[in-house]
Amino acid sequence: MRVISGTAKGRPLQSVPGDSTRPIADRVKSALFSILESQDFIRGHRWLDLFGGTGAVGIEALSRGARAVVFIEKDGRAVQVLGQNLRSTGLGEGGRSHVVRGDAFAYLARPDLEPFDLIYIAPPQYKSLWQKALLAVDARPELLTERGQVVVQIFPKEDDPDLPLLHLRRYDERQYGSTRLIFYEP
Repeated sequence: MRVISGTAKGRPLQSVPGDSTRPIADRVKSALFSILESQDFIRGHRWLDLFGGTGAVGIEALSRGARAVVFIEKDGRAVQVLGQNLRSTGLGEGGRSHVVRGDAFAYLARPDLEPFDLIYIAPPQYKSLWQKALLAVDARPELLTERGQVVVQIFPKEDDPDLPLLHLRRYDERQYGSTRLIFYEP
């Protein structure tokens, strides 16, 4: 696992021991960022990496010029690895990254949040957490900027295209082996 492009290009990223996190494969990350760059959704934008894990997605965004990334992670080992990865890439400095150790749902419920341009949801598999997180974001449309979007990373069998959403619309999906990326917009 490494940073693919930008200021930290080629820098290796550490993994969390065990199976508590689900790191994104480099080819999926490359495809994701190709899509987001074509939509002008990286440089200068504010991101929320909701289940931060190793930080691979948010770190890639920072490396490619995201204005800021907030990482939410409750697993202590993952928070340590995320911090190491931010330090080793040099992207933990300058106030552009902020790591919150805590529950993603408690964070989403906070009343004082500034809106994000992109919210990335990639929770542990088979726990229905992505649906719960997406519904929490859908219930608070003010969490996204006017042109904001949500990207969900799941195992394809977890998909639920009939999830009842009031404020978000599923507009695209892509599958790369055992990973599905689903894109939502207001």
